[in-house]
Amino acid sequence: MAGLIAAVMTGGAAAPASTPVSIDVTGLRSARGLVRACLTSHAEGFPNCHEGPGTYTMTAPAAAAVRLEFGAVEPGRYAIALLHDENSNGKVDRALLLMPKEGFGFSRDAPVRMGPPSFSSAAFVVGDQPVHQAIRMRYML
Repeated sequence: MAGLIAAVMTGGAAAPASTPVSIDVTGLRSARGLVRACLTSHAEGFPNCHEGPGTYTMTAPAAAAVRLEFGAVEPGRYAIALLHDENSNGKVDRALLLMPKEGFGFSRDAPVRMGPPSFSSAAFVVGDQPVHQAIRMRYML
């Protein structure tokens, strides 16, 4: 009876489950600084990271092997952007105001051409099964 009452009170719908998302970062050229990660469902702001619902951030010390565990992520469509912040200053350092001096990476190893990839080329679905991404860090300089 108690289960029936709970189902009626919640409309019979279970709360959306959350799913663990993890990343293995490869190709770091040094163990200096930090690896900054942003997992976001906001296509309009990708690859920049804006606080709020649907955005998860994480920072870890750079090392030969880096694994980032986002833990419980709500179901949806997401993309990941990584930065190897070698000098730990919290921003992307650039040469000639355009080319990143530090490493970067994107989910699904999305291609980089004349700028960062689109959200759709880096996007993947988080459902009810754990998600694991391997992301290769890239350096232009």
